Formats: sequence, structure tokens, C-alpha cells
Amino acid sequence: MKKTALSIFAVILSIMALLTGCGTSSSNAGGSEKDTFRVGLEAGYAPFNWTQMDDSNGGVKIEGNAEFAGGYDVEIAKRIADGLGKELVIVKTEWDGLVPALTSGKIDAIIAGMSPTEERKETIDFSDNYYKSDLVMVVKKGGNFENATSLADFKGAKVTAQLNTFHYSVIDQIEGVEKLPAMDNFPAMRVALESGVIDGYVSERPEGISASNANDNFKMVEFTDGFETSEEDTSIAVGLAKNSDVTEKINEILAGISEEERKSIMDTAIQNQPAAK
Repeated sequence: MKKTALSIFAVILSIMALLTGCGTSSSNAGGSEKDTFRVGLEAGYAPFNWTQMDDSNGGVKIEGNAEFAGGYDVEIAKRIADGLGKELVIVKTEWDGLVPALTSGKIDAIIAGMSPTEERKETIDFSDNYYKSDLVMVVKKGGNFENATSLADFKGAKVTAQLNTFHYSVIDQIEGVEKLPAMDNFPAMRVALESGVIDGYVSERPEGISASNANDNFKMVEFTDGFETSEEDTSIAVGLAKNSDVTEKINEILAGISEEERKSIMDTAIQNQPAAK
């Protein structure tokens, strides 16, 4: 009897183990994290990325809420996800939280208008560039700096830029400028400009176009004699974990997107951006 009971118990354990194994296999087949490409971005830096309330113009659902993300970065993320054979998942993340989210494994990539600076390369890797832009200043129409054409014209101006970006550091190149504390995001800077708290903020040309299109009171100033920058500052690339096994494949995918197509994607993003100020 004792031997029979032990044999029955062993059979039961074997069946339980088999069922557990089958359950795990089924779960992985249905929706493993390995089948997704989790991309972090702010969804607040139009036309690179923004938040919208539906899936119009190719918007992608943001994980964990009812909103959607659109913009140039989202379109690039779609192409990369397709090339990798994975489902794109957008993870809305504050700018300062992007690198920690990547290094902790919460996201697989940063596609958020991020420049591959040497400082960032100490912590994460980058793909080849997928965009290159010029720096501009966004000011208010009718203000003292509407007709500015050079950095010297901003002497005495109250100027800021986004926190933890090279945009903020280049303000030091303006002689006599009043450099105000950096701000967390571009929507906050637009509000500050509208209310007169600042006279201008440093941005990249696509965002400058976006701001002036969204608000008739804003104007983008392009310089004939502008900021001194390095190529790494004005280039934009995909942020990846150190020694990521998809870096080479992502570079292949990016190489397949021609300059003409990239321009077309950006022009469309500028056209489709939300009109919110």
C-alpha cells in the first residue's frame, strides 16, 4: 500500500509539473515581452513626439492610459519595430527618467529626439543618427526680440531651455543674457513665453516650426550667426542599453530610410501636430 501511494503521488507531481510547463509555454507564445519593442519618449516635444486623444494620423496607444502618441519619433519607432518583427509599445516617460528606464530594463530603446552626447554614451549606447537639426530661438511676436538675427541681439533677454539638454548650456554663448532656470519640458516653456516670464527659449528647428504653427503669437528666430555646436549635439539617435544585441539591426533599418523619406516624415509630423499651445 505504501509503495502504491508513493507511486500515485509521483504521478500526480509529474502531471502538475507538465501542466505548469505547458502553462508557461502558452503564456510566452501568447504575449512574451520578447515579442514587443518598448520605446520610451516624453510625448511632449512636437513635432518629434506628442500626446493625442485618438489614433488619428497613425497615433500609437500609450501604455497604461487612454492617450496616444504621435510624431516623427513614433513613425521612426514603427519602422524599427516592423524591421525587428516586434510589436511597438510606447511608454510615456519624463525626460529625466528616460535613461534610468532604459538602464533598468523598463524600456528597450529611447526614441525621443535625444542627442548622442559623450556624457550619455558613458551610460548607454546609441544607434546611427536618424535626424539632424539646427538650433533656433522661439520668441513672442511684437516683443523686443522679434527681429533678432544674431546671438548678440539677445543681450539682456530672459532665456531658458529644457533641463538636462545641451540647449541649456549654449545659452552661455549669448553675451549679457539673463539665463533663467531650465524647465522640465517644452509645453512649460511655451506657457512661460506666452505669459512673459521669459523672452525666448532655445530649441531645434522642427520644434520651433511646431511652436510658431501652434501659436500665432510665437515666432521662430533662425540665426545667420548662431550657436556653436558639435555634430553630436545636433544629431539625434536611438538610445540603447550597453552592448544591446539589436543595435546592428536597428542601424540596418535606419540605413534603409532615405533622407527624402526622413524629410517627408518630418514634414508630415509638422503638418499633423496638435494645435495645442
